[in-house]
Amino acid sequence: MQALSGAGLAVLALSFNAFTWGVSWWPFRQLQAAGLHPLWATVLIYSLALLVITAWRPRAWGQLFRAPVLWVLVLASGTTNAAFNWGVTLGDVVRVVLLFYLMPLWAVLLARSLLGERVTGIALLRVAMALAGAMLVLATGKAGDGSATFGLPVPSSLAEWLGVLGGFSFALNNVMLRREAERPAEARALAMFLGGALVAGVLALSLQPGVPLPPAPAWPWVLGALGMGLWFLAGNLALQYGATRLPANVTAVVMVSEVLFASVSAVALGAGSLGWALAAGGALIVGASLLSARSGH
Repeated sequence: MQALSGAGLAVLALSFNAFTWGVSWWPFRQLQAAGLHPLWATVLIYSLALLVITAWRPRAWGQLFRAPVLWVLVLASGTTNAAFNWGVTLGDVVRVVLLFYLMPLWAVLLARSLLGERVTGIALLRVAMALAGAMLVLATGKAGDGSATFGLPVPSSLAEWLGVLGGFSFALNNVMLRREAERPAEARALAMFLGGALVAGVLALSLQPGVPLPPAPAWPWVLGALGMGLWFLAGNLALQYGATRLPANVTAVVMVSEVLFASVSAVALGAGSLGWALAAGGALIVGASLLSARSGH
């Protein structure tokens, strides 16, 4: 009973993390409405987490600088957060999240090139499912009614490109975590938090004046950003708790619930639409992720 209770708590922790990411689009949009661009919001949120991990494990900085390969993780994690957080504030949340979850496609390619893993028949099936799902998602109408207007299946907006880029970088992030699993946990965590703040900040500065600087401090957005920082930190701790107590394939299955949280919240609040083609494409992409979890890769 105690083991079952522990497993149930781990699943609950992972579900909280998936919920955090699935509905994060709404507070990011509220902060944007208050004048804080999502890239700057990302900088503030991850800077807070960076301060916490620095106070908790200051030696992690030395470990990071002694392992240059971890800077690939800095770049991958930072690109993931910047692309996802910006993308869900720009376009249809359902479409962006589904394109983000093309991870099974990217994971197969990256694991082959970076880990030397053999491409199996199951892996090819996952790639085919993810590609078919992406074609359906990208073929759905842009008018907001969710209908299918078949054409060249490529991203047609910045939000969609950010979804694809975020998913690719997230797959790279996960592959690098596996590749560098022997590195100290605090060094890997620091690399991910640093990336979240650094990449978003560099991108925001390089896109001036398109990305306006943060407005003068005001309680609505300052408290909102602080609250999101604590929320994201709690979500990350929940992920670490659950992922270290459950098999990797179980963790992957639970985390796919992010798609459900994002889709339901977006449709309910008018930030996304869900027609038959989009639903079918989403089912194929989620199916590829579940197949990936079942195979353990």
